[in-house]
Amino acid sequence: MDGAVRGRIGPGLCVLVGVAREDGEEQAVRLAGKVARLRIFADADGRFDRSLLDTGGGALVVSQFTLLADSRRQKGTRPDFSQAARPEVAEPLYERFCDELRALGAPVETGVFGARMEVELVNVGPVTIILDT
Repeated sequence: MDGAVRGRIGPGLCVLVGVAREDGEEQAVRLAGKVARLRIFADADGRFDRSLLDTGGGALVVSQFTLLADSRRQKGTRPDFSQAARPEVAEPLYERFCDELRALGAPVETGVFGARMEVELVNVGPVTIILDT
């Protein structure tokens, strides 16, 4: 990229979104609800009991087709990305996910869909969760 910052949040979530060929609008909406309401932030007692919506945190949403990589079927060392949706299908679903997250009340920042980006992250925990619809 050109070195410009496209999206920035304070405390919250860095959400890497991979869109599969079989995904549709229903999956985008359902996943946004899961992300917004997932209780993964500590309460006063240190237990995971608060959601993104509870904390008022932001979401940095980054398109990431490489999440669909399948290295099990390959004889060599090159991953298979054939289960990832084509960009013309994936981008509207990525945007629908972001719009739904905003509609639920989460502040959302994004990068540039399909671009090669540098993403900086401070991971507290670490807590990394894979969600699938």
